[in-house]
Amino acid sequence: MQRCLLGLVSVLVTVLTLSSCGGYDQHIKKGEKFLAVGEYYDASEEFKAAYRAAPAKDKEHRGIAALKMGNCYYDLKSPVRAISAYRNAERYNQIDSLFYLHLGQMLMMNASYKEAGKVFEAGMNSTFNVSKELEQLLRVGIESANKAPQWKQDGSKYEVKKFAHANGRRSDYAPMLLGDESDYLYFTSTRNEAMGDEYSGITGVKCGDIFFCQKDDKGKWSKPAPVEGGLNTEYDEGATAFTPDASKMFLTQCSTDPSYPRYAQIMTSQRSDASWSAPTKFDLSRDTLSSFAHPAVSPDGKWLYFTSDMPGGKGGLDIWRVNIQGAYIGGVENLGEPVNTPGDEMFPAFRPNGDFYFSSNGHPGMGGLDIFLAKIDTTGHYYIEQLGYPLNSAGDDFGMTFEGVYNRGYFSSNRGDGKGWDHIYSFEKDEVLQILTGWVYEVDGYELPQSVVYLVGNDGTNMRINVKSDGSFTELVDPDVDYVMLATCNGYLNHKEELHVPKVTETQEYTLQFPLPSISAPVMIRNIFFDYGKATLRPESSESLDKLVVMLQENPNVTIELGAHTDYHSSEAFNDNLSQQRAKSVCDYLIEHGIEAERLTPKGYGERVPKVVSKKVAEKNPWLKEGDVLTEEFITALPDKEKQDFCDQINRRTEFRVLKTTYGILDNEGKLKQEYTPKPKKEEPDNTPDDDWLDW
Repeated sequence: MQRCLLGLVSVLVTVLTLSSCGGYDQHIKKGEKFLAVGEYYDASEEFKAAYRAAPAKDKEHRGIAALKMGNCYYDLKSPVRAISAYRNAERYNQIDSLFYLHLGQMLMMNASYKEAGKVFEAGMNSTFNVSKELEQLLRVGIESANKAPQWKQDGSKYEVKKFAHANGRRSDYAPMLLGDESDYLYFTSTRNEAMGDEYSGITGVKCGDIFFCQKDDKGKWSKPAPVEGGLNTEYDEGATAFTPDASKMFLTQCSTDPSYPRYAQIMTSQRSDASWSAPTKFDLSRDTLSSFAHPAVSPDGKWLYFTSDMPGGKGGLDIWRVNIQGAYIGGVENLGEPVNTPGDEMFPAFRPNGDFYFSSNGHPGMGGLDIFLAKIDTTGHYYIEQLGYPLNSAGDDFGMTFEGVYNRGYFSSNRGDGKGWDHIYSFEKDEVLQILTGWVYEVDGYELPQSVVYLVGNDGTNMRINVKSDGSFTELVDPDVDYVMLATCNGYLNHKEELHVPKVTETQEYTLQFPLPSISAPVMIRNIFFDYGKATLRPESSESLDKLVVMLQENPNVTIELGAHTDYHSSEAFNDNLSQQRAKSVCDYLIEHGIEAERLTPKGYGERVPKVVSKKVAEKNPWLKEGDVLTEEFITALPDKEKQDFCDQINRRTEFRVLKTTYGILDNEGKLKQEYTPKPKKEEPDNTPDDDWLDW
C-alpha cells in the first residue's frame, strides 16, 4: 500500500548510486540505515542487492537478507514479493517469532486463505516464545482464514465500483467529501502532478499531495487538481478531515529528516474562500517520539479522532481521541477494547448520524486492513461488526467518506493491484431510511445559515445541529420515536416543531419549516382578515393567529406590539380608529387563547406608516424596487390599476414587533427575580442544550 501510514513518516531523499563492487555487508549496512529512518523501499533495494551478492551456497547470509527483504515488502504491503522473500528465508532457515504472522497476513492479502491458515497454525505450534499479543493475532489469523471464503461467497448489500475519474497511475487514497451537497472530493495522490521532483525512500514514488475535484450541477466531476494556497509541500500530505462548518482542515504530514526517524504529525489549515492556508502543527500531545495521523472529526465537532503508536495503547497502532471544543485541547484518550487490538487500527471515519467506522488487521477479516463498524448495544457498550464482501477484500480497505445521510460514498483499497497501488472506489448500501430535512429562514426573508437547531427525542436523542449555508439541515431519525426540534438564531425568536416518526417499510422523507421572526424589525402576520371597514376578525384568520399563539408560548419572555395598518382610502381619523380597533381584536384573540395581556400592546397606525418594499417582494415584482415606500403619491402615480390595488393590499397589514425579551425575568426595578447561581464547572465542555428549553 503506497502511502505514509504512521510509524515513520515519509521523506524525499536522493538515493545514492551504489558502487557496482559493493558487497553483501555494505548493502546490509546501507539497508539497515534506510530502515532505521523508515525508508522501506530504499531498504528493500539494498537487501535485495545483498541477497544477490551472497553466494548461493551461503544459506545463512541469503536467509538473513531474504527475511529483511520480506519485512520491507510487508511494510510496503506488497504481498507477492513479500511471500517470495519470506519463503526464501524459510528455505534458508532464517526466520523469527513474527515470521508466521507476517507471512500468514501476506498470504491473506493474496487471497491464499487455506495456505494462510496453515501458516498461522504453524506459528501457534512453533518453538518461538509466543507472547500473549502475538498469540491473539495468530488466533485472529486462523479465524480469518477459515471465515473469509464464506464471507466472500455470502456477499453483502454493499455495491462497490472503481471510481475511475479520480484514479491515476499511482496511489490515490483517503477520499473525503466536503460541501453542503457533497460536491467536493478531496483525496491524497502520489501522481506525477504532486509537488517536488524527488522520490520517497519509503515508497519509491513521489510524496503524496492533497488533490480535489468538484461536481457540477449535472453531476459531472471536474478533472482532479492539487489544492492551492500553500497547503501542499515537498513533504507527504494526506488523510484530510474537516470541522462541521468546513472552516478548518486537519491533515497528516510527514516531514523530512535524512538522519532521523520520521514521525507523522497532524496539521491544520484554515479555509479562506476557495483556498487553504499553509499547514501549521496541531499540538495534541507533548510526545515527540510517536506518530499521529489519520484525523477524523466527530459530527458534533467536539472530538478529534486519530491514529497513533503512542505508549498506553493496546499494541501496534491504536485509535485515540482528544477533545477539541473550546479554547483548550482536552486530554488524549485511548478508545480501548473492543475497538483497539494488538494489531493495527487506523483511518477512523464517521457517518453524519454518528456511526463510527475504522480499519483494522487485528479483527477477523478478509486480508490486509478491513473496514469495521463499531456499534453500541443496549448496555451502552461497543461491539464490532464485520461489513463483509465486497466492501472488504483480500487487500487493504480503508478511509471511508459518506455522502450526506446516505450509506453511500467513497473509500480506498489496493485490491487487485499487483503493485499495491491504492485506488478510490465508490460504495452504496441500500437501506430503509427515515430522513428529516429542515429549513431555517427569516419570516418573509432569506435563509439563516448562522442558526442552530436542537433535536431531542424520547429515545434519549439530544443533538445540536448547525445548519448548512442555505439554512437547511438533514438528519436520520428513528422509527417509533417522538422528536421535538427548536430552531434558534441570534436576533430572532425561537421556533419549535414536533414530529412522530412511524415505522415504515421503505425510505421516507419529512420536511419541516422553521420561520424565525426578527427581534429588531416588524414581522407581518399573513392571512389576517377582517370584515370590510370593521374590526371583526373573520374565521379564516384563526389559523395564522393560532400560530402566533404558539410562537408566543415558545418565547415566554417576549412582549410584542400588535400594529395594524390601513391603506390611504377613507379619512385619516377613520383609518386611525379602525386600525386601533383591529389591533385590539388581535390582542383579544391572543388573550382568549392564554397569552398574558401585559405581554401585548395594540397599536393602530392607520395610513401613517406605509410599507417599505423588501428585497423579496421586489424580486417577485420587478416593477418595484427594494426600498420603495408605498405612499399615496407613489401608488397613485402607478399607471396600472391592478398594481395600485396590489400596493394597497400590501399596506393593509397586521404586524408585530418585539418590545422586550425579558418578560418574567426582571422585576419592576430591572433586577433578576431570582438570584443567578452558576452551574458547577464540568470536566469537559458540553455543547448539548440544557433541558430547560423543553419547559416552555
